[in-house]
Amino acid sequence: MSDLLLHPEHAREPMLDSFSDEANPLGLDGVEFIEFATAKPQALGQVLEMMGFRPVARHRSREVLLYRQGGLNIVINAHPPDAEGQGGLPDTPTIAAVAMRVRDARAAYQRVLERGAWEVPTHPEAMELNIPAIHGVGGSRIHFVDRYDEFSIYDVDFVPIPSVDQKPPAVAGIHFFGIVQYIGAGRSYDWIEFYSELFGTSLIPDEQRFGIMPAGKLLRAPALQPANRFMLQIIEPEPDSVDNRERLHRIGLGVPDVLAAVKALRALGMEFVESQAAHTEQRGAITKTYLGSVVFELVHSQQP
Repeated sequence: MSDLLLHPEHAREPMLDSFSDEANPLGLDGVEFIEFATAKPQALGQVLEMMGFRPVARHRSREVLLYRQGGLNIVINAHPPDAEGQGGLPDTPTIAAVAMRVRDARAAYQRVLERGAWEVPTHPEAMELNIPAIHGVGGSRIHFVDRYDEFSIYDVDFVPIPSVDQKPPAVAGIHFFGIVQYIGAGRSYDWIEFYSELFGTSLIPDEQRFGIMPAGKLLRAPALQPANRFMLQIIEPEPDSVDNRERLHRIGLGVPDVLAAVKALRALGMEFVESQAAHTEQRGAITKTYLGSVVFELVHSQQP
């Protein structure tokens, strides 16, 4: 994934001098979008709509659709791999990429490469932006985006769907809280180092937990604006588990009132797990698994 997972500190390049902000060396400012890859985009789109997302734009040249609610963007990528691609699209949706907002995409990209990240070659077509990316967990990509204010990447690469509200409101105050990553047995330290060295994340004490799924380790990412901070949760498999696959597993969404949010989402058709092990309460809730892999977690969170 990165030289950080293979080489000790003394074998890596020093931090670039141009980054003096030790608390937020990349100038991180939240997540711009999360991308799912799937061969069944319509089925995934139906699940997203039950979570309050609405399709707002189509890519100019690829089979890619943008869904949005409030400040959240989710991209469904159903474009067949090109000649450089490996394999086909999965029937079971996978979280294929996360795009980080940064102050300067080129500088952030160069810094993480200096720190041992592995670059992902990009092949933009005509009229497409070249969005730099590095390898993440399980074959996923981490992009760096610095166009996210008045003029965004969607203004270049996407065409709005006619007569559709481009800024649909968030259901029940939904906002991005974090993302959950499954890792291999005994790999917590490796991934804590990876995110700390590259992104400046900090480890949350074990006694501080959010929601109803407290397993693993929590990392907090810095942000230029407090409202854009987010969490990374890394979870090792149970001792008797035969599944050691490393991957991005689910998206965590913050809501000011979990019970109200669950009620609103149930009205849209979303179902939630109600069992002795996990059930809806004011701290959080978790949806049922759709299409074999798609899960959303609600966490009580007052957005700053």
